[in-house]
Amino acid sequence: MKNMEKTLKVLLLNGSPHRNGCTAAALEEMIKVFDAEGIETELIEIGGADIRGCIACGRCGERGRCVFDDLVNETAPKFEAADGLVIGAPVYYGSPAGTAIAFLDRLFYSTRFTKHFKVGAAVVSCRRGGNTASFDVLNKYFSISGMPIATSTYWNQVHGFTAEDVKKDLEGLQTMRNLARNMAFMMRAFAAEKERRGLPKVERGAFTSFPDGK
Repeated sequence: MKNMEKTLKVLLLNGSPHRNGCTAAALEEMIKVFDAEGIETELIEIGGADIRGCIACGRCGERGRCVFDDLVNETAPKFEAADGLVIGAPVYYGSPAGTAIAFLDRLFYSTRFTKHFKVGAAVVSCRRGGNTASFDVLNKYFSISGMPIATSTYWNQVHGFTAEDVKKDLEGLQTMRNLARNMAFMMRAFAAEKERRGLPKVERGAFTSFPDGK
């Protein structure tokens, strides 16, 4: 009997406080493609949540979860189970919205499960400027975690002051669709190779600090 293919899942985080705003319009365009590709999706609204930033207390290392028991801890097991993660955020003052950053700092730092070869994608929206700078900030969460970064046919961004504006950004929406297709391809390829060979070896232990000035 032929083995059934695993159902892959993408977790999408909306870092905008506007549930039906510009960022949501971009993520919805991706979800349409994931649905067509047979990829399971879950969208979590983080932008309007009451999220405080990390205070570097280190308690997560002892507890296995953040000391502040909120949406971050609720999301952690869903992130662990997912094959891909999409982070969407609007641009505020040239950077991703503050609540999104506070959420991501704590989510990535407090979780100890391996994130290696979960596919990551950052999506940003703005009216006019700041998209590429914000895009770079969000991609750093993936690159420090061993997560391959999905790309598209342009930087993963949409423009508009309202969701209706974004729906007129035909190139931006096209970029979102291509991004979702590329993510689906990458997740399938990584899942197949993981089943065949397992994940690559990860070295740990080396820590450069030069405490003696050497």
